Amino acid sequence: MTLIKSISGIRGTIGGRSGDGLTPPDVVKFTAAFSQWLRQRNPALTTVVIGRDGRLSGELVAKLVAATLQGLGLDVLDLGLSTTPTVEVAVVGEQAAGGIILTASHNPIQWNALKLLNEAGEFISAQDGAEVLALADTDAIEYADVRKLGKYRTDDTWLRRHIDQILALTLVDRDAVAARNFRVVVDAVNSTGGLAVPMLLEALGVEQVTKLHCEPTGNFAHNPEPLPENLRDIIKEMERGNADLGIVVDPDVDRLALICEDGSPFGEEYTLVAVADYVLRTGGVGNTVSNLSSTVALRVITEKAGGSYFASAVGEVNVVELMKESNAVIGGEGNGGIIYPDLHYGRDALVGIALFLTQLAKSGKSASMLRRTYPNFYISKNKIELTPDIDVDALLDRIKSRYARNPISTIDGVKIEFDREWVHLRRSNTEPIIRIYSESDTLATADHLAGKIINDIREVIAEKR
Repeated sequence: MTLIKSISGIRGTIGGRSGDGLTPPDVVKFTAAFSQWLRQRNPALTTVVIGRDGRLSGELVAKLVAATLQGLGLDVLDLGLSTTPTVEVAVVGEQAAGGIILTASHNPIQWNALKLLNEAGEFISAQDGAEVLALADTDAIEYADVRKLGKYRTDDTWLRRHIDQILALTLVDRDAVAARNFRVVVDAVNSTGGLAVPMLLEALGVEQVTKLHCEPTGNFAHNPEPLPENLRDIIKEMERGNADLGIVVDPDVDRLALICEDGSPFGEEYTLVAVADYVLRTGGVGNTVSNLSSTVALRVITEKAGGSYFASAVGEVNVVELMKESNAVIGGEGNGGIIYPDLHYGRDALVGIALFLTQLAKSGKSASMLRRTYPNFYISKNKIELTPDIDVDALLDRIKSRYARNPISTIDGVKIEFDREWVHLRRSNTEPIIRIYSESDTLATADHLAGKIINDIREVIAEKR
């Protein structure tokens, strides 16, 4: 059983002993602490928006969260089955004190999480998160008098309102998309993307939609992380040659992966690259931001367009902070997360779909032809499971010392540059692992570089033992 507290929220496996997983007492404990923090931050704001993805534990966790918020005297607006970006948009639209999204994103079925939003509909900062965790470890939580308990109401209109805001964007051209008569296949891993993505496509005038795993039952049809090895069903469907584009989203619809008409993955890293290219060419010169583990291709197309590229620490809150500082017109993460500030500061697969389809429609190209217009870089994504006896900080220091002659960044973990290649090692915010990402101009070279670093890590661990 696992419980992880980080800038990505309170995330854990369902079941087990309290404190070891995301059990009912843990849900109540951290929800109460966040509620207290919200009341102290904005006493005049009394509403909290909640929404959940389709996973099996979602209804249980939602009931615990709602009751706890009410117990602290806060009113609850429950969107029910929803998406992470929809909850973010609704927090602003409802002028709420904050929001809680009940989703473990790409994690497997046994996981769930509390993702915490401030009044701007954005993930709370590391400093704010530390304050919430400190409250959770005290007895300073003060519940409301029985006459001052919060109210509870539901609202299932926000997904449609979110989509309406997307269609109103200047760079989204519904008429152009509808005129192309796209045939689209959607894989939503049996979560809420099965509701949201077809609704968006219909609003964009896409009439031919094939649905794979679009019933939001929570029984994930495959590993929910949208990586090529988990997408065999949609790749097989696309290989039949009867569709123009395959769309894959994770359970809470903040990550977007695309499959070309011939069944080849567009590349999760290139989702942001393609949409950023469209925004930069159509909306004018501007800056872009992605995290340290994202492809260098974004920097290449940004500088070619006359803008400047900036790299942040991993984590949506870090990307957003740097986007605001650099006045970026678009940003995100190489995991298919697109942040388009003209709509809101949050990763949003739905706005990514609308912008990409507009670009594809106006280009007159197929998805595979569009992909070939971008520089080729390949990222090898690997990980090492952590055990309690591993001192991650000491391990990373040892690796850093081994490559002291190379350019190194320690903004987030350790990133080492090797001429045209790089490798990035960092502790995951969402799982008990060290992530090891490497990039080169061939996948074989990227894999080789990752393998070398993994061997170095194993040697260091063996030395310690």
